[in-house]
Amino acid sequence: MEKKITDIKGTWPLANGVEIPYLGLGVWQAEDGAEVVQAVKWALEAGYRHIDTAAVYKNEAGVGQGIRESGVPREEVFVTSKVWNTDQGYDSTLRAFDESMRLLELDVLDLYLIHWPVPGKYKETWRALEQLYADGRVRAIGVSNFLQHHLEDLLPDAQVKPMVDQLEFHPWLVQPGLQAYCRQHGIQYQAWSPLMQGKVFEQDVVNDLAAKYGKSPAQILVRWDLQRGVVTIPKSVKRAHIISNAAVFDFELTADELAYIDSLDRHERLGPDPDVFPK
Repeated sequence: MEKKITDIKGTWPLANGVEIPYLGLGVWQAEDGAEVVQAVKWALEAGYRHIDTAAVYKNEAGVGQGIRESGVPREEVFVTSKVWNTDQGYDSTLRAFDESMRLLELDVLDLYLIHWPVPGKYKETWRALEQLYADGRVRAIGVSNFLQHHLEDLLPDAQVKPMVDQLEFHPWLVQPGLQAYCRQHGIQYQAWSPLMQGKVFEQDVVNDLAAKYGKSPAQILVRWDLQRGVVTIPKSVKRAHIISNAAVFDFELTADELAYIDSLDRHERLGPDPDVFPK
C-alpha cells in the first residue's frame, strides 16, 4: 500500500501503531553544544518533528537542550537514539540507555535502536530493548545496519519484532531485496546518508530531475526516499540546508523517474559494511 506523503510534519505508523515522522534531522558529526543545539532549534522552527541522534555521536545533551529551548512541546517531537557497539549486551545496554536518557533529559524515548549488529551480542542487546519497551521507557524499538541475514537470525528469538531498520540508503545502495524483506515483516525502512555524503551533486540523472522540477539534487533524493516509503533523516547544521531539505512537498516524481533513480544502484557503500564493521 502506498504511504501517504502530506507535509513536513507527516507521519507513518510503525507496526505497533506509533507514528514516526517520515522526515527528520540527523545530527551525526554535529558538535555537542551550540552547534547541535542551534541545528535542532532551526529544524523544529522549520517544522521538523523528528530528531535522530546516537550515543556515539556525543551530542545527546545538546539535542535535549535544543528540544527544550525550541518551545515545541516534548510530545510533538520524535526522538531517536542508539546503543553503541561497546555497550552491547543485556545489562550494559540498560546502563547505556539510562545514560542516554540522563544526557537527553527525557523520561521516555520515542525510538531506541541497536546501532550495529555486533556478532554474539545483538540478541542480548535486543532482549534489553524488549525490556525497556515492556517497561514503557521507549515507545518503539528497532535496529540499524541489520542486513537480511541479521534479521533472519534475530527474529526467531525475538518477543517483539524490530519496528525500524535504519540503513545506508541512496541511489548507489538501494537493496530492493532487503526493502522487500522489511515490508514483509512490518519493519519500517529508514535511510541514513540519503544525500550520498555530497555525491548526490555528481549524479547527472538527479541533476536533470532537479532542473526539471526547479529543485536541488538533495530535494530530489529526499523526495525519492519518501515516495519509496523510506523514512529519511538528512543531516545538516546549516539553517538554509535544513530548511531546503524539507522543501519537498510541492512536487512529485513520476513512476518512471523513481525507477530511473533506482537503476543507478551499484550495490556500493559509502559507509561501513555491517558484516565487517562491528567489533
